[in-house]
This record gives sequence, C-alpha cells and structure tokens, in this order.
Amino acid sequence: MARRPLPRILSNGSAQLARSRELARTAADSATDVLHPLITITRGLRRLAAAGRRRWAETPKERRGALLFLVASVVLVVALVPYGPLLAAITLMAAAAWQGRERSPASDGPDESQAQRLKSLYEALVPYFSAAEDPEPLYSHGGAWDKAFPTYAFDGGGRISQLVVRYPAYFTDGEAEARARIEHLLAAKSGRGREYHFTWDEEGNQLTVGVLLPLPVDIAAQRFVTTPGETVLGFTDPTRVQRTLPVALGEKQRDVPPVVWRTGLRSTEPHLLALGQPGSGTSTLLRSIALQALQYGDVVIVDGGGTGEYACLTGRDGVLAVEAGLAGVTASLEWAATETERRLIAANQAHQAGDPPPDDTKRPLWILLDHPTAFTHLATADGRKDPQSLLQVPLRHGRPANVTVVVADQLDSLDALSEPVRQHTRARVVLGPATAEQLESVLGAPPHTTPIDELPPGRGYARLGNGPVHRLQVPATPNPYDDATPDVLCEAVLNLLPPRTTPADGETIPEQDQSAGEPERVPTEGEPETAPVAPEAPPSEPEATPVLTKEPLRSPGPVLTKEK
Repeated sequence: MARRPLPRILSNGSAQLARSRELARTAADSATDVLHPLITITRGLRRLAAAGRRRWAETPKERRGALLFLVASVVLVVALVPYGPLLAAITLMAAAAWQGRERSPASDGPDESQAQRLKSLYEALVPYFSAAEDPEPLYSHGGAWDKAFPTYAFDGGGRISQLVVRYPAYFTDGEAEARARIEHLLAAKSGRGREYHFTWDEEGNQLTVGVLLPLPVDIAAQRFVTTPGETVLGFTDPTRVQRTLPVALGEKQRDVPPVVWRTGLRSTEPHLLALGQPGSGTSTLLRSIALQALQYGDVVIVDGGGTGEYACLTGRDGVLAVEAGLAGVTASLEWAATETERRLIAANQAHQAGDPPPDDTKRPLWILLDHPTAFTHLATADGRKDPQSLLQVPLRHGRPANVTVVVADQLDSLDALSEPVRQHTRARVVLGPATAEQLESVLGAPPHTTPIDELPPGRGYARLGNGPVHRLQVPATPNPYDDATPDVLCEAVLNLLPPRTTPADGETIPEQDQSAGEPERVPTEGEPETAPVAPEAPPSEPEATPVLTKEPLRSPGPVLTKEK
C-alpha cells in the first residue's frame, strides 16, 4: 500500500516552531534587558519586605507597641519635612536596588589546587584507614576523596581551615596511639605552624579538624573580676570554657574566656605545678599569681633563679619574704611548715569548741617557689637538709589551713622534684615548646591540639585536676625593673604593687620623715656647725632568719604541744 503524503502544515511545522521559539526567546531577552531595573527593584522590595516580616516576628510582643510608635514617628517626620516623601521614595528605591542585585553564585566545589591538596591528603590516609578484607573500602589508592571528606573549607592562603573526615568503623579510634598518628599526619599535610583542634566522634565514625586562632598576647596584668579564692592563670579558647572576663586592652575592653584556678577550703586542686623551658614564662606566671594573691592574702617567695625577678615585691605590704639564699629559704619554709601546723591546731580547737575559726587562720598564705631544685643541689653540696622536704606539711595539710603552694621549675627538672611536690600538685601548667609525650606525662592527659615548635612567652597548656586540657596564654606580667620591658607593661605591673612597708636596698627614708615632721635646723651666723650624729646600727640577725614584714614572722613561732 502506498503511503499518503503528510499535510504541508505538518511537513514543515517543525521549522516554523523552531523559528517561533527563537523569536519568543529573543523578545524575552529584549524585554528582560529593558525591564532589568524594574525586576531588580521588585526583587529588592520583596527581600526588604521579607526582612521586615522576620524582624516583626522576632520582636517580643511587649516591644511591638514601642516599635510601631517608632515607625509612626519616622513616617510623620518624613511627611512633614520638605521634599520628605520624595527623598524617602528615592532612598527606598536605592535600598531595593542594592538588595535586589544579582549576587555572584558561590563556587560549588574546590578549584584545581584545592582538589589536588584534598586528593593528596586522601592518598596519605589510605594506609591507615584501609584493610585488605574490606569488600567496599572507603579508602583505596585512586579512590574518590569526596566520599571521605564531606565537609571542607580553605583559608585565603589555600590551606585547609576546616575538614570533616569519615573513617571506617574498624579503625581503632579508642587507642591513643592510633589517634595520635592520624592527628600528626593531618597536621603535617594541612600545613605546619598552626594549631589544630581534633574532635573524634566515635559513634558516627567522623573526625572534625579545625584550625585554632592564636590566643591574645596583648593582655597586660590588671585587676580581674574574680571572687576571693579565684586566680586567673591565663586565657584560652572560647569553645573550652563557659565563662568570660572583661579585660582592658588599652582604652578598649573585651570579654575573653579565662582559665580560673580555685583555691581554698573546698578546692580539689589546692596546689599548682608549672613547668617550662627557659624563657617560656614560668616566672611571669608566678608574678601574675603573686599580684592576684596579694589582694586577699600574704605571700612568701623563694627565688631559685637568683636573677632578681621578684625584686619589685620586696618590702611590699603582704609580702612576708623574698628569699634567694639557702639559709633564708630554709628558715622561711620552716616557718611556713610551723605556721601551717599552728593554723591546723587553732582551727581544730575552734571546731571542737563550736566556735568559728580564728581570723588569723582565714587569711590565705601563699608559698611561691621558683626553681626550688637549685637549692637541692646547694643543700646536698653543703650537707644541709633539702628545702623541698619542708614542703611536705604545707602540701599535705595546706588546704584546710588556707595555705597554697605554687612550684615553678624547668621541664627537664621534673625528676629532681620531691615526691610530695609531684603527688600533691594536681593543678598543672606547661609553658613553652614541648612534645606530646612530655605534655601527657606532666598533665596526665594528651591535649586535643597539636603542639607547635615556636610559641610566644607565657603560651602553653593547663589542666586542673581531672578536667580537660586547655590552651593557655598567661597575662603579660614582666619584671618592671628590666630595661628591656616596654613602659606600658612596666606601668601596668607597678600600678598593681601594694604600698611599701620597709625601704628597699639602697633606699633611705628622708630625714623629715624620721623626725616626725620637724623642719631641719639651720645654724645661725657665728654658730659653729656640728656634724650630724649617725644613728646606731640595729643589731645584726642570724643569717638563717628571713627578713619578714608580717608580725607572725617576727615572733619566734608557736610552740606545738599536744593536750592530754
């Protein structure tokens, strides 16, 4: 059977439809170009209206009346101002045009260099996250990295700033060594010289890697908003603590999360041990603690370095002694042990009688020791008792007696510290560069960040008891008598020092002060001048007796007796 020819309208209809479609597309493009400003303004008005509705929904009901009154007042002022409605319409159109502009679409994926970096990181993780028995391995050589890295972000320099890593369920994420290997690899491949924070999700088999911002190093010593018994060791990341303190940065003020150490009767970590490399800032930490402790208590300082780091505290109100010699250190620590026992006996007698503790047992006593292991070698060479043995009573019984011991020494001198010091100092601080093994041995737990080699002074880690490990930046508390110290920091430390109670070495009291305000007598004409009579020198004290400024140290000390 012969086929019947199609109608003409159907045989050439496709060409006509194509031409009509092309004409319609051209007309639409022309209309879009002509009406583009109107479309942009309309889109902007729609976005402004949506923002206004969200603002109205977010406003509490008790504040909506005030908001309506404010809007009505603005409309009334605009209506009364000459050319007000015209200017308002122009402003509204300009805002709508700005809000309705076409924004550049965000990139859907990484560029070539970023993709190459992620691929290299994926290939480096294959030996750790793959097994030969896995039928569908997530990690394999030449595999797809986008399945292993569902979330990623890069900084301006093209380095990874955030990354979520998926790993198979058979990976031993519960073992510290296996996790440490992965963390070290990710830190090396993502870029050295930065600190990374690792969050392991064992239930979801995911590892989140984030780059930590540098801690502020421009916070100087100042009066922090704390209560008695709270000491600010430094400042840390906002994700690790739930408290902030207002600090002054020049003329500005900012809220920074602190690491607060609580001492006193109810403290679970009554004593602190700080270790670090030379120049890491352990002396700065002790000065910062001393300035805060002097607000509510008394301080005894032992300077084993012998460099005069605590000369600014000599003769100040509340500073009982600043000792740098073996004899003075031994005498001061012997008095501290005796004072601790006296406080315990007085508080115990008050408790048995049903009375409150005496006032002289409530005032905190701080014993700050910088490099005490230096006196251990001197005592051994001289055949004397090790001063560290005198710390056993304050360390063991210091908490109920309001006695706090802070020991700072070098990191390689940890084995030279006595057993009571290592046992009873549950608050730990490590400053300066340190390996992961050293941090874990001192703090008792590894940090969740990768340690770096170059750190500013006063930068390290802190752990209070069984709590988490915090990054720490100690407030800048330098020696104000050091010529290399900036004037701003020197002034900040000097403003915090208590007033002097005794003259410093080489300092003389003016004569008018010694004569109780009597003016100096000037000889008259013809009267012979007489040489001033030198005052008698005070009797010399034994070398082993420390020069103390508080009344308990001037007395020979309490005699401890047991009542039958």
